[in-house]
Formats: sequence, structure tokens, C-alpha cells
Amino acid sequence: MMLGMDEFTWLTGLGLFLAHLLGFVHIIHVLLNVRSSQGAIAWILALIVIPWAAIPFYWVAGRTRFDGYVRARRSDEGKLRNQANEMRQKLHEHSIPPIDAFGSAAEHLGGLPFTNGNRLELLINGEATFKAMFKAISSAQEYLLINFYIVKDDKVGKRFQEALIERARAGVRVYLIYDGFGSHSLPRRYVNKLENEGIQCHAFGTNNKWWSRLQINFRNHRKIVVIDGKTAFLGGINIGDEYLGENPKFGHWRDTHIRITGPAVQAVQLVYLEDWNWAANEILDLNWSCTPHAANQECAIIPTGPSDFADSWQLIVAEAANSARHRLWITSPYFVPDGGVLTALKTAALRGVDVRILIPEKPDHLIVWLAAFSYQAESLPFGIKLYRYTAGFLHQKTMLIDERLACVGTANLDNRSFRLNFEISAFTSDAAFIRDVEEMLEKDFADARKIDHDELEDRPFHFKIASRAARLMAPIL
Repeated sequence: MMLGMDEFTWLTGLGLFLAHLLGFVHIIHVLLNVRSSQGAIAWILALIVIPWAAIPFYWVAGRTRFDGYVRARRSDEGKLRNQANEMRQKLHEHSIPPIDAFGSAAEHLGGLPFTNGNRLELLINGEATFKAMFKAISSAQEYLLINFYIVKDDKVGKRFQEALIERARAGVRVYLIYDGFGSHSLPRRYVNKLENEGIQCHAFGTNNKWWSRLQINFRNHRKIVVIDGKTAFLGGINIGDEYLGENPKFGHWRDTHIRITGPAVQAVQLVYLEDWNWAANEILDLNWSCTPHAANQECAIIPTGPSDFADSWQLIVAEAANSARHRLWITSPYFVPDGGVLTALKTAALRGVDVRILIPEKPDHLIVWLAAFSYQAESLPFGIKLYRYTAGFLHQKTMLIDERLACVGTANLDNRSFRLNFEISAFTSDAAFIRDVEEMLEKDFADARKIDHDELEDRPFHFKIASRAARLMAPIL
């Protein structure tokens, strides 16, 4: 039945009215939930002008909190409470007071304590990391807990697949979480082969709740391996050939991982338990015994993400800058800080703190790489020292605060890690480990060039425009 012009006009007008009405409802949601003024203004304008396009995009990219995720260690209710309480009781005898006010703030934001009785091993680059990780996986007797942002079906990926299957055939319980976005190129046959061997696999963010599939702007960026509740790995390295420097586009791949033994492993395990509960709606039966290591190194596991009550990683980085007295060294593949972090870095540099940011020379994401140029132009006049790593591609995520604290983890210096990604970091006040990180970073700075203040000014006009335009996308990069 054909509609007449009058009917078509009436229906079109009704549709527009309903779209604008629904847009107004979403504006209320924006005012109550979007934290930055700039973001709120941008969404409100879009919802007023083009509500039919803005509404679906807002549900995918506009929200800053990951709905439905249980934060067991902060909750008095929920299915994970018993495991969280058991873990706390085990950790209590090994917990120690934070080294200072920054440590206290980080512990509060992460929800897990500093503990002693740990052994921390710094793993530099993919070869050392994969050697230690695959050896540890082959020793598993009870279970393996594994979470990677990226898993690829290449040489390293096939080796990883074979290692998991070998343990599964030996009767070891194997659980794998991979991020659906980060592992978008992973073929289904790869996962099917694992599942056919009894390995439980889940893509994070696509659980049995239909609305979870709308939350694709949130990513699980963690890289976790836990063996029998006794050993844990975390850091910047995913499963792929490029982490061995075998991608000709990037060449040498500079990254850092950490191996942990001792009570802090239980904290890593709890973080995984929460992720698995979200992805699989299942509470795992795990080993919660804490066996201290003779090395007796201090460590705190700091998980952060979009289900936190605050933008935890953003606050941690800002407080690191505020509390630093003479040194703050940060390495990250991306330098796209928000206003609060950039202000803290500037004021630290103005106080005379040696603020160094090490980022790659080569881009892996062009828009993020371009955006960084606008921030460096704003940072250098305040005394922040920016370096670009020239010996390959730099992907590590580390931090050194005076001689007090060192950090190795998965979080970058960008809005995704501040607000949108689930991340995990290990902080330590152990003097020997801090010296190891310092020595490692000194070599990295020796393989980098210091950015000159005039570098951006000497770029062509169209490059400057592209850099400023890329910066406008910073909230979703």
C-alpha cells in the first residue's frame, strides 16, 4: 500500500519528533554520567542536531562505565564475595603499609594491598618473556588462567595453542579470555580447536547479556597468565610474532613484562576471577594459599577499569606526578594525556622534577601518533622532556617514581587506559627491582632521540592541521 504525500510527511514529522524526544532523554543521561565538560557538550550538541545518528553511537562509544561488571573486592554482596574474603584473609598476614601517600592512594584506587614475601623478575622483550612464560605453562599441574588482549594465529600463536592443548590433555584445567576487539583477526577455527580439547574460551565483553554487545568501546587490555595460583605474568606483551620483532613493519619490538611469585599472585588471580565471572558467569575453584618467597620483595597489584568508582589510572598517573620529588620516568606507546594528567606533569616539571616521557618514533596507530605531536608542543615549554625511541617500536608500559616506586603493567598514557580499558599494573618499592628498571630505562633513553621544541614548528602546515584534528579525537583514541 503506497503512502500519500500527506501521510509520508506526517510520519516523517512524527519520527523526527520521537527522535528528538529520545535525544532529550539521552541528554539527561549525558548530564548525569559523562564526566568531562568537553565530552558532555559534544554529545549534547550531537543529540540535539542529529539524534537519530547520535543515539546509537552514544550507546556504543559514549558511555564511560562498563555496566554489569562485579567489583568483588569492594562489594559486600555478590557471588564473588566469599572468594574475595578468603583471598583477603590469606593476604592479611603478608600485607604491609604503603610506602607513602602515593602508595596509599594507589592501593585505595586498586582495592588490593601491598604485600611482602614476593619475588619479582623483570622480563625484557618478547624472547625472554615467552621463554619464561611457556616454561611456566608447561609446569602447570592444576589450572591455567590466561587473559590476552591480542591472540594471533601465527607462529607464536600456534605455539601458544599447542602449549595449552598439551596441558589440557594432561588433565590441567585451562581458561582463556581474549578481547573480541583486540583479537578480531583470530579465526574461529583457532578457538574451536582449543574448545575441542576441553579448554574453556570466552571473548571478553560478549557474555550472555545481550546488551553487553553494545559495549564494544570498552576493552579488556590486560595480559595475565596465572599458573596454579603460584606464579603470575603480566605486562605489555600479547600473543603474536611481532613481539619477537618478526613483523617487518616494526622490526625490533621493545616491550617489558614481569613474572611474580608469592602472595601478590593471589591478587592477580582475583582480578582474573572477576573477569572470568563477567565473561562466563562462573565462579572458578582456585588455590588461594599464599606461600611467601625468600626474596621478600614488596608488591601491590593495581587493577583499573571502566567499572571503577573513579577514573583510577588517570588519578594514579596524576598523583605520581604530584608526589614525585626529583624523577618521574614514563614509557608508553601513546602520549595522549587528558587535561588533569598534563597539568600534573607540567607542574612537576616546573618544580624541577626530571619528567621524561618515552614514546615510539614509529607509529602503530596513525591518529594516536599524530595527536601526540600537539601534546608535545604543549609540554616542552614547561620542562617536560619527551623522547622518541628509534631502535624499533616501543610498546612497554613502565613508570619510575624517584627511588621509591617502579611500575610495570598494561596501561598506556592515553584516554583509553584512563577511562575505557580494563588494565592491570604491578607496583613495587623494592630497591633492587627499582635499580633494574632504572638500568633498563637508561638503555632505552640511550636508544632514543630527545624531541626539540621546534620539531612541530618545522613540520608542514597540513601536518599541524592533521595533528590538531587528531587531538580532537583524543577522548575515544
